[in-house]
Amino acid sequence: MGNLFVIDGTDGSGKQTQFEKLKDRLSNAGIEYKTVSFPNYDSPSSSLVKMYLSGEFGENAKDVSPYIASTFYAADRYATFKKDLEEYYNNGGIILADRYTTANMVHQAGKIEDEAEREKFISWLFDLEFNIYGLPKPSKVFFLNMPPEKTIKLMEGRENKFSHNETKDIHERDKSHLIDSYNAACSVAKKYGWYEVKCCQNDEIRTIDDIHEEIYNEVKRVLNK
Repeated sequence: MGNLFVIDGTDGSGKQTQFEKLKDRLSNAGIEYKTVSFPNYDSPSSSLVKMYLSGEFGENAKDVSPYIASTFYAADRYATFKKDLEEYYNNGGIILADRYTTANMVHQAGKIEDEAEREKFISWLFDLEFNIYGLPKPSKVFFLNMPPEKTIKLMEGRENKFSHNETKDIHERDKSHLIDSYNAACSVAKKYGWYEVKCCQNDEIRTIDDIHEEIYNEVKRVLNK
């Protein structure tokens, strides 16, 4: 089996920026890898995700059950892995993922206030994706811990991920969802041993390069085991 490195966090935490930095660093080091971003907007498998995020099933994130929404994302991951990545991964390849099952644990678990119910959901999600769909478990999950008050400022005016207009998706435009997701992410990260990257020090956002060095050094440590 190969290695699967996941970069995840709430919206506006810098996932894509760090994903691109890690790609460039591995390429410069002559390390072969493949990449994937979820949702896979280039694939028809993301159609239901697009409909969900654009508000076609409800204007607010909490209008749609976390169980229902998670099935949209899981199906997209399954199709993408089976078509594009499975053989490479099984032959020992390195995969870099911008979001993964972990994103459902952040965004969808954040809809559930009761801790026992949240745990029940996460257990169901693990069974769905890792056992039923047979998706690989990550070698390392990098959780970009960016406080909500910082991400809200960073997200102001940002374009929607999957279109060229300025309308944010139902996750991005709901500040309460962002806060709920952040709180869920902090809890889940500790419980499941994600690698927490603290993006702020002394109430100031760390530089992109500083955060990148921490991530890259941990990737090297895993690969050199």
